[in-house]
Amino acid sequence: MDRRSLIKNAGLAGVLAAGVAPAVHAQTAVRWRLASSFPKALDTIYGGAEVFAKHVKAMSGGKFEISVHAGGEISPPFGVVDAVQQGSVEMAHTAPYYFFGKNECFALGCAIPFGLNSRQMSAWMYEGNGMKLMRDFYAKYNIINFLGGNSGAQMGGWYRKEIKTVKDLKGLKMRIGGFAGKVLERLGGVPQNLPGGEIYTALEKGTIDAAEWVGPYDDLKLGFNKVAPYYYYPGWWEGSSQYDFFINDKAFNALSAENKAIVEAAAAVAHSDMQARYDTRNPAALKELVGKGTKLRPFSNEILQAAFKESMALYDELSSKNEDWKKIYADYSKYRADANLWFRFTEAKFDSFMQSQKL
Repeated sequence: MDRRSLIKNAGLAGVLAAGVAPAVHAQTAVRWRLASSFPKALDTIYGGAEVFAKHVKAMSGGKFEISVHAGGEISPPFGVVDAVQQGSVEMAHTAPYYFFGKNECFALGCAIPFGLNSRQMSAWMYEGNGMKLMRDFYAKYNIINFLGGNSGAQMGGWYRKEIKTVKDLKGLKMRIGGFAGKVLERLGGVPQNLPGGEIYTALEKGTIDAAEWVGPYDDLKLGFNKVAPYYYYPGWWEGSSQYDFFINDKAFNALSAENKAIVEAAAAVAHSDMQARYDTRNPAALKELVGKGTKLRPFSNEILQAAFKESMALYDELSSKNEDWKKIYADYSKYRADANLWFRFTEAKFDSFMQSQKL
């Protein structure tokens, strides 16, 4: 029997009864562009977007492809929020705190001084109220966010001279990411907001006196040890740093339910992958840096206490004048208190014991 005649005369029920599968319409191909805030040389952070795009393509059978563009290719590193908001690109991968100048709440989606560690941040976002609160906020910028990686606790940066007391911070010109500059300023420092690709030259020429980026693996690749001898820890402004995928809301809402699920799943893979990379690569990089003459130093308790005091005072001030901040930070700070109480009895005690042993 002619197949076309059978389909025409028997209808769908007849087709199925005859064992002939109905035609399946191919899913429309989707092509997006992703603007990163990071240079390709940083395979950890920039690589987070590549991991995401790779899994989107694989899970969609090649029908959903996302091209990844390094900072400056189709958008300036610090222009990606505007690009997503205006719809000139479908999505971006960035550190939200770069945009605290628009509203301080951007920092709460990334890192604030004396904030959450990486596990706490993921828990607050995925299982606490973090994702809902941040999405309500990002909606004002036509953005839907997905977690896109975490660096874990960061180092305290590179310095051309020793930093022993709070007095040593006065007049210090330091490249420091996002919101932390506000606290440094209160301590007498002069914060500078520079993209990762511009830090080395500024430090080498003495345009800045100090700089922080992430940690040993990235810092070694960027060569900061060649232009500043002192490497301090911890990065009290980033007990963890969460990166996000920002997606234009119209572009996301135009996706099929299947593709929306693919985006969510691919983002989760990229989120966990990034910290695994850092936790694997940082130990060897730190050994190499020390072997090359890097002078590793802890921040004094005086500096940490002063920074903590100024941070808490700043948060109180923001709560009195920024309603978005007040709403989100109230939930964030409550979770932070509960989480640290729990970690105090488990993680912290276990870690301190293990780190004192000869392994």
